[in-house]
Amino acid sequence: MTDATAAERPIRAKGALRRLAERPLALFGLFLILLVVGGAVLAPLVAPFDPSEQHFDGLTIEGAPLPPGGAFLLGTDLLGRDLFSRILWGARTSLIIGVVANGLALVIGTLVGLTAGYFRGWIGAVLMRFTDLMMAFPALLLAICLAAIFQPSLWIVAMVIAFVNWVQTARVIFTETSALSEREFIAAERTLGAGTGRILFRHILPHLLPTIIVWGTLGISTTVLLEATLSYLGVGVQPPTPSWGNIIFENQTYFQSAPWLVFIPGAAILLLALAFNLVGDALRDVLDPTQRGRD
Repeated sequence: MTDATAAERPIRAKGALRRLAERPLALFGLFLILLVVGGAVLAPLVAPFDPSEQHFDGLTIEGAPLPPGGAFLLGTDLLGRDLFSRILWGARTSLIIGVVANGLALVIGTLVGLTAGYFRGWIGAVLMRFTDLMMAFPALLLAICLAAIFQPSLWIVAMVIAFVNWVQTARVIFTETSALSEREFIAAERTLGAGTGRILFRHILPHLLPTIIVWGTLGISTTVLLEATLSYLGVGVQPPTPSWGNIIFENQTYFQSAPWLVFIPGAAILLLALAFNLVGDALRDVLDPTQRGRD
């Protein structure tokens, strides 16, 4: 490996983790993420009730939801189901869609941006004009239309969100790939006869990993919020599968008489999105050399 290539090596993981550990907000975000992930993974063990079980003693005599306390830690919903159990199982839905949808969007955006930025010419022009066309549509409106066309389910919602969320990643990767393609160590590899695949996957892609990691982290918060919005509008994950968005949708009529049915899942959505944003911002500062020392 040439000296230029060695000089361009991505930041070592240990050093990045050490700098990340020095940031209190990032640690707080990681704590929240681990808390939600732990609750989602252990939901079958931690949840006191089946999330779809309607309890005879889960409603008042007047038929209203029970407030938090007693056997139902966070109260019950309009059907007498335990809200705490539904929040735990709803975390699984949000995380699965967040990881799957964002992972697919990241792969699509990286491949499009990498191809367009390296080859440029008519290939890059076609790919980036298509990206611009996708960016021209409001993401939420496009997602609603696609979700309404297909039968809404957990995996369909994940595919829809991935389809509307890859464009930002493609733009960023295109810009960085275009700059890297002009660097001296890439020119040296071409001179030595290196093939396109070797240059792309051995020399350019490793230098894009910090950007991919940051966008992957920040993107999960976007997908979680978009999934909650679609579920709230009735075109996302459908009941009886619990989702933080459809929990709010189902119980919005009790906003004044039983506000915890809206505030608790709403707070869960906001805290998870905030956690991923805090970690993503910290990773951006840690992995981007131009941001070091700007604390």
